[in-house]
Amino acid sequence: MLSYIRTAMRDTKDRGASAVEYGLMVAAIAAVIVGIVFGLGGIVQSVFTETCDEISQSAAVNGNCAGAPAPAPAP
Repeated sequence: MLSYIRTAMRDTKDRGASAVEYGLMVAAIAAVIVGIVFGLGGIVQSVFTETCDEISQSAAVNGNCAGAPAPAPAP
């Protein structure tokens, strides 16, 4: 009977992940996501800055300033 209990206790050890292991996996996934967001954030910001600059230059060439109403068409 004692050997059966020992065998049963030995078989139940390390049967699956514990909450600590799941927590480590979640932390690793979150770190990867944060790294990707920071890495792509600069690229996305530069694209929007370039787009805004192009729009501002186009408005200056056409005579329209940002925020100012467009001139009325000539009759």
